Amino acid sequence: MLENSLFMILIILVINITYVSFFTIRMILTLKGYRYAAAFLSTIEVVIYVIGLGLVLDNLNEIQNLVAYAAGYGIGVVVGMKIEEKLALGYITVNVITKEYNRNLPKELREKGYGVTTWKAEGLEGDRTSMQILTPRKYELALYARIKDIDPTAFIISYEAKTIHGGFWVKNVKRGKLQDAKE
Repeated sequence: MLENSLFMILIILVINITYVSFFTIRMILTLKGYRYAAAFLSTIEVVIYVIGLGLVLDNLNEIQNLVAYAAGYGIGVVVGMKIEEKLALGYITVNVITKEYNRNLPKELREKGYGVTTWKAEGLEGDRTSMQILTPRKYELALYARIKDIDPTAFIISYEAKTIHGGFWVKNVKRGKLQDAKE
């Protein structure tokens, strides 16, 4: 009896972790505009959900099943977020302001394949270089590291770019020129 109870708890936990991970990924795919992938994933998600919920409802008198269901839900949120982090879908725009007017940073970033628009800016303490950099999210951390290596005092802000149109950079990304940016 105890073995069946532990087995049921484990199954409910795994099912709910899987379901909620799929749910989290599907929501992110939906928000990023991957309609068909999100629709396909939701089909699998619903099947998993119905199986897991059915197991809990069929054994509602066993409180440990409900606890396993709730714990699986919480763990599934974290797992889904970690998976999305690894997928790193979409693009980000990074605004960088360097302390001094610096032409080397934009040049070095362009040589690595990043799309960089730069202009001279003025801050409280003098001239600055302001840059706007567009990059796939999967290269985000490599970009931050590269900027910090060149200018450890750079001011960096990033946000998600939802729509991209035109420019030389889009063509270069499609050709895979930015692939060596991770190095």
